[in-house]
Amino acid sequence: MLSGEGLLILDSRAIGVFDSGLGGLTTVKKLSEYMPGEDIIYLGDTGRVPYGSRGKETIIRYAGQDAAFLAGFDIKAMVIACNTVCSVAYDTLASTYDIPVYEVVSAPAKTAVSATKNGKIGIIGTAATIRSRAYEIAINKEAPQMKIISEPCPLFVPLVEAGRTDATDIAALTIAKDYLKPLQDENIDTLILGCTHYPLLADVISKVIGDGVTLIDSGVETAKMVARDLGMLDKISSNKLKGTIKYFVTDSIDGFSMLASKILESEVSGMVEQVTIE
Repeated sequence: MLSGEGLLILDSRAIGVFDSGLGGLTTVKKLSEYMPGEDIIYLGDTGRVPYGSRGKETIIRYAGQDAAFLAGFDIKAMVIACNTVCSVAYDTLASTYDIPVYEVVSAPAKTAVSATKNGKIGIIGTAATIRSRAYEIAINKEAPQMKIISEPCPLFVPLVEAGRTDATDIAALTIAKDYLKPLQDENIDTLILGCTHYPLLADVISKVIGDGVTLIDSGVETAKMVARDLGMLDKISSNKLKGTIKYFVTDSIDGFSMLASKILESEVSGMVEQVTIE
């Protein structure tokens, strides 16, 4: 954008990000790395997590409330850091707002197609995401010849929200072995972590599925896409200092603050506010 004097004016408004819980923080972390000067407003709907087991109409209603909350801050872009919402409600939200609205499906699908060597791609996600076939559709657009094996992993989100993410955690390993066996049996060489919570279980998943399988982090790939796109749209902040991040949750602050500090590798205590969005 150019001013009357011909000077470049960049957009200093914040980027809004929301997820059903704290999994979207994996996307926030990468957005901050790729665009360190950006202010970010994060909403984690921790009071209603998980979304993946909900019906379509409920997910759309929750997503609409989340998006409306963020839009109230006059944000310049919105990132739906929830695969379940992207799979079910993206079109609804994208058509509602006149700012860029980003989903977390297309970018990792493209990366997976580029990464696979044997043409066998695995997808894990919530029941709603797998049921929607959003990743399969996105992959088929890129490369119809790929063999795709999808598995719902409904207990992964509760594990993450409870902080049970260590590769030595017996419960996490046992659940992962059960979920991932069908993918191992099909000899996949690439696995899309189709939920922004799942990268927090990457050590567990890698330990079970083996080093020969490339894990595709949907949050990382989406953050790269957002950074590229906002740059092309001249919407990058001109802020030379580190951007600020505001955190909002719909349930207890304490548990979120502790786990968020671990995920982001920086202290967020005192920076989180509980809100009601219904």
